[in-house]
Amino acid sequence: MKKLVYLLVLSVGFSFAQTTTKEKVKFSAKIENRNSDTLTVFGPNKFKQVIPINKKGVFEASFEVTDGLHQFSDGSESSMMYLRGGDDIKLTLDAKEFDETIVYTGKGSKESNFLAQKALSDEKFEMELEGLLEKDEATFKAALDKKAKEDLAKLESAGLDEKLVSALKPRIAQEGMMLTQYYNQKAAAKKVEGTTAPSFDYENHKGGKTKLEDLRGKYVYIDVWATWCGPCRAEIPHLKKIEEKYHGKNIEFVSISVDVDKDHEKWQKFVTEKQLGGIQLFADKNWMSDFIKAFGINSIPRFLLIDPTGKVVKADAPRPSSPLLVELLDGLVK
Repeated sequence: MKKLVYLLVLSVGFSFAQTTTKEKVKFSAKIENRNSDTLTVFGPNKFKQVIPINKKGVFEASFEVTDGLHQFSDGSESSMMYLRGGDDIKLTLDAKEFDETIVYTGKGSKESNFLAQKALSDEKFEMELEGLLEKDEATFKAALDKKAKEDLAKLESAGLDEKLVSALKPRIAQEGMMLTQYYNQKAAAKKVEGTTAPSFDYENHKGGKTKLEDLRGKYVYIDVWATWCGPCRAEIPHLKKIEEKYHGKNIEFVSISVDVDKDHEKWQKFVTEKQLGGIQLFADKNWMSDFIKAFGINSIPRFLLIDPTGKVVKADAPRPSSPLLVELLDGLVK
């Protein structure tokens, strides 16, 4: 859910009244255990500022911005912050504990600290979400309502820029609606569990085509993803660890890309450069592929688990980063 909330918050940046001032933002960041020697800031109107590390080991720059939400990234992880002309913001963090160690100081830092703390709160709720999705509808709704009230109270009492408050308020309700939609998706997915999975016949990155029937006799864990999907890419390191843990056992790991045809070469290059494991497939007709439609997949990443006879074990399986996946597979895979 953290990624879902992150995307919701990011979209807010484009709903602000666009205000670009000639007064620059002063920004610096000191990062322990850094992943890169450059830091990139993204913002409204396709804004992009690349900040190299200086001789003192600090990322430091001054630049004009459109007031509002921005994202900084070290190439491996990213987080939201709020920038306005005239701000003088200093960031510190430890890349080994990225979200947990983000601290902003200086003029204009209050809003960014609020966003960093909200990300942690959302991450905590995400850990509870897997269990909540298994509860009845009334229990799930009560948990969402409780979170929405708490988020709204924090937002209104934090003394933040009114532009940010006004933009985030409707997003709190939108977050609840999207999670309700996800709950309903999970409920619908349960209805196909125990039935024979529909087949596919997709291009294999290594050559030729692969059908689901080719994998009979083993469990099949399927990752439906795309190269453009940030939350999908975030799961890749976790998926690699899962593949390593169950290497040589009766399970195959299959990744199905729903990239559009024009991004076919991009997919091929991405799989090669990132050294993706498992069986890498490219769906025909992307989102409109029969296999994708049969499972009602309208958002990614989405994970499926098929048993050795071709029946659906989980139509919305735990993702690789969830400890619930290991718990599930340990009880099945030999």
